Amino acid sequence: MSTRENINAAMKDALKNKDMERLATVRLIIAAMKDKDINSRTDGPNSGIDESTLLSLLQSMIKQRAESSKIFRENGRPELADKEDGEIKVIESFLPKQLSDDEVAKIIGDIITKTGASGIKDMGKVMGELKANYAGQLDMGKAGGVIKQKLSA
Repeated sequence: MSTRENINAAMKDALKNKDMERLATVRLIIAAMKDKDINSRTDGPNSGIDESTLLSLLQSMIKQRAESSKIFRENGRPELADKEDGEIKVIESFLPKQLSDDEVAKIIGDIITKTGASGIKDMGKVMGELKANYAGQLDMGKAGGVIKQKLSA
């Protein structure tokens, strides 16, 4: 079952179980997904965004909520931070298993060898391969740092 199908099934389950917090978060995901689908129509007729774009969207939603949670905690609003943390858990449930730092480093090393990347100027090639094959399984921000480190060594 695709991630899109899992999200739609989760909305139905949340409705049946009257889980309003999960339902609200799933609806936010669907709204963001539909927005991306509409924006992708300018690229030509298609049935919406692909799986890797959807996984990247979910990761960016998690990142936004993590930043909001941190700000809420710093400003003495733990109830709002807890709400953001709850949304993060729901969104994470749709992502594939996250790769460990060691696995990410090994994958990046393999991609560097495969693409023949030799310097920082080749960073785009490596990032492109990562996004195409491992979207949603790792934090691209952290991966960028690892790539820079490996290419500058």
